[in-house]
Amino acid sequence: MSWCSLRPDPILVVTDKPEHCTCLLAAAQHIGECRILVTTQPWSMSGPVLGVIADVDLKQSQTRACLDWLDEQLGLKKPPILFLTDSTASAALREARAYGATACLPRYTEARAVVASLFRMIHPSETVTDVIVRRGASRTSDLFEDMFKTAPAGTVDLAAVEGAIDPVLNAIEEGGLARWLDVVWEHDDTTFQHCLLVAGLTVAFSQSLGLSRVDQRLMARAALVHDIGKAQIPLAILNKPGKLDTDEMAVMRTHPALGYDLLKASGKCDPVTLAVARHHHEMLDGSGYPDGLSSNAIADPVRLLTICDIYAALIERRSYKAPFSSDNAMHVLAGMGGKLEGALVKAFGKAMLSSGERLGRAVA
Repeated sequence: MSWCSLRPDPILVVTDKPEHCTCLLAAAQHIGECRILVTTQPWSMSGPVLGVIADVDLKQSQTRACLDWLDEQLGLKKPPILFLTDSTASAALREARAYGATACLPRYTEARAVVASLFRMIHPSETVTDVIVRRGASRTSDLFEDMFKTAPAGTVDLAAVEGAIDPVLNAIEEGGLARWLDVVWEHDDTTFQHCLLVAGLTVAFSQSLGLSRVDQRLMARAALVHDIGKAQIPLAILNKPGKLDTDEMAVMRTHPALGYDLLKASGKCDPVTLAVARHHHEMLDGSGYPDGLSSNAIADPVRLLTICDIYAALIERRSYKAPFSSDNAMHVLAGMGGKLEGALVKAFGKAMLSSGERLGRAVA
């Protein structure tokens, strides 16, 4: 796999009032792993850090002692250190700088602005949005890699799936679908690329439909594992660089049922995710597989994800076919009358248009 995961050193939040920095921690975790160092508790630190946010009262002797200890731990090559201060008077700023502050902000500064300021000091040539998108794709790719390693043995870590949901939602919310596609195209494993793409499309479509955060998470979870049955398909078939013959296609078509059985055996998996895994190749006219379902037997979440799945397959690059443009892919979907729900296809088309002009160029 040529695509490198984004695993930066963590951001360290130093505080003497941990109950007051919930929003700060949540904002920092959007762009990287986050550790907290509480000045009033035993101090420990392992490995380097990407940057430091200090939300402390320098009048406290224990706080000053903690910062002196931290200074020793960081060594000569220190990361950026952003202090939050109650006062912007020159004396307060000088005191903060005496304890290593690279910059200072008022304590009332909104948490996202604090994190953005620290990030600009760490990566002046990048944006926070870029990192949120890349981190979301990285977390998702890591999940797929782990799932596809363990699934042949008959298990899927459903708790790990939960950890990949919010990074995808945040990436699409912050950067939009076009940026997600830019990152997805960097992945050289076609199966993982497809899963990343379907996950992003499903989240973007769900958000455009105005689904609640709970329902967005439900659809993201289903999208992340919808093709997990492919982990039990022989690699010679899964990674074949050309079209599958009749026998190979018959084997490939077992992946929805395999995925369903795998998820069901892995613990408490919600009914929507199970239905999507088994039925995402079913068609409204009964021509799909594995169960030949039709009409009302196919649930709405399955209908939604099936559109994203087909669109993804059309715009993907393959050694044996050129990718469809977004317009051509939508033309194919629109021509599948009777197989897909027309109203959802139209809504999906609007969602793709709202993603901007750049989306069309990204898949061309």
